[in-house]
Amino acid sequence: MSPTEHGSDDPLAWARDYTPILESFREEYGENQPLDGYTVAFASHLEAKSGVTIETLRAAGAEVLFAPSEPQSTHGDVVDALDAQDGITAFAWEGMTDDEFDEAQHDLLEHEPDFILDDGCELIAKVHAEHPDVAAQVIGGGEQTTAGITRLEAMEEEDVLQFPVYGVNDTPMKHFFDNVHGTGESSLTNIAITTNSIISGKDVVVAGYGYCGRGIASKARGMGGQTIVTEVDPRKALQAHMDGHRVMSMDEAAEVGDLFISATGNREVMRAEHFEQMQDGAILSNSGHFDVEIDLPALEEMAEETTTPKEGVTRYHMPDGRRLNLLADGRLVNLTGPYSQGHPAEVMDTTFAMMFMAAYDMLVDGPDLEPGLYNIPDRLDRAVAERKLDTLGVNIDEFTESQQAYTEEWEHPDSSF
Repeated sequence: MSPTEHGSDDPLAWARDYTPILESFREEYGENQPLDGYTVAFASHLEAKSGVTIETLRAAGAEVLFAPSEPQSTHGDVVDALDAQDGITAFAWEGMTDDEFDEAQHDLLEHEPDFILDDGCELIAKVHAEHPDVAAQVIGGGEQTTAGITRLEAMEEEDVLQFPVYGVNDTPMKHFFDNVHGTGESSLTNIAITTNSIISGKDVVVAGYGYCGRGIASKARGMGGQTIVTEVDPRKALQAHMDGHRVMSMDEAAEVGDLFISATGNREVMRAEHFEQMQDGAILSNSGHFDVEIDLPALEEMAEETTTPKEGVTRYHMPDGRRLNLLADGRLVNLTGPYSQGHPAEVMDTTFAMMFMAAYDMLVDGPDLEPGLYNIPDRLDRAVAERKLDTLGVNIDEFTESQQAYTEEWEHPDSSF
């Protein structure tokens, strides 16, 4: 069944309306199908925007195999709608256990994809660790998350990468928009909806001041939150200070915070010594890819009892009477909560357009790269930015001949050319 044949209950219909770049790709590449003959593996949070991306890859001719990058963010109606389409195969279902999630990714890799579009380096790490014969045949890959880039950098440092990978996360059209605006808005929106509480007036502690942390902190302050940033990098800490946020260690912040949001990409950012200092009613959440940023084993060991005062909230009752409230089981709060739908479609349009271009560039244009982690070419990033402006009806200036010449003249001997 083609996307245009879906009825009014089509779970992807709304997302298609707000992903005009992907729509332009479907129109442009739907006839000549430049990805025909290639099998593309796609791992991401399986909701509507991811579904539109999978349809776009298929429209361009690719055989698409898809699996989740996180077991609890899968939308069953989206999976079913995609799996019903010819040339698209699901290795996912709603309600997967962690073991089933892991097994499904391995099943996908055994189908020997030519290209891997990844989230969190889930498939790329597994294909190297446990399917080396498959890895040796993969043409290339693309990675869309900070956590995934960190893993790829470690793989490159150990010289184990068997194919080239574009670091899509680090391209401007991804981190300036998805990381800052997408993570910022979707995290705070889902925290507010899950808790039915206000951000304004709260002491909001944001752990990490990378692009995601910056977006969360900026938008929390815009909503009236009293923002505090914790960091391990002195330069990012100074940036947070100059941006107007209070900067503290987590030891200091734990005593005063009302709402905690971790976005570091690392583990045990909030741990036992911090839980001991937190106020009664403190809300704990995670916006990082993996559910390790909050030390859940320590929290569970410290608590006398756990209850569920509201769907999506686990309350840990401390021996001294304090109650600490954990959202979404410590998993991605913007994607795995009971009401979560992930980033807005408009911002994911640019991210998934960059992922599509990563596959197109390596498979069609064939840059002949050696194995390793690469920045995505600036020309591709600019091309997607131009498409986005076109879809918005926004016009910008172009260099005049004299301005272009001025940028290429290093001496600038006088004011005329």
